[in-house]
Amino acid sequence: MILIDTSIWIHLLKKNKDRVTFEQLLSAVICPPVLQEVLQGIREDIVHYKMKESLLALTRVGDPLLTEDYFQASEIYRMGKRKGFTIRSSTDCLIATIAIKNKIPIWHNDRDFDAISKFTDLRIRSL
Repeated sequence: MILIDTSIWIHLLKKNKDRVTFEQLLSAVICPPVLQEVLQGIREDIVHYKMKESLLALTRVGDPLLTEDYFQASEIYRMGKRKGFTIRSSTDCLIATIAIKNKIPIWHNDRDFDAISKFTDLRIRSL
């Protein structure tokens, strides 16, 4: 299993659709913050509806989110600052928390996850 970050979904939808295989998508999982980020970026209603249906067919992790998950995400942000890393997105800290908690790597194209992986147990796969 692998948690596909929004940055990869954007890449797949806009650029190189052929770089992902059916087998890779079968092992994909999604989490609520990624659902939100992907869907809020889709302008056309019909595409939004179809994408929502497709994404909801994937296995979800971090659903529902707990208050403790938000606390842990804030701790990742604070720890990063103490170690000299600037995390640009608090949502990325929440996504990282979900991945760490579920022991699932994140497939991403986002420097925040590179940074977070340097001081946490986050496992990553870069584009």
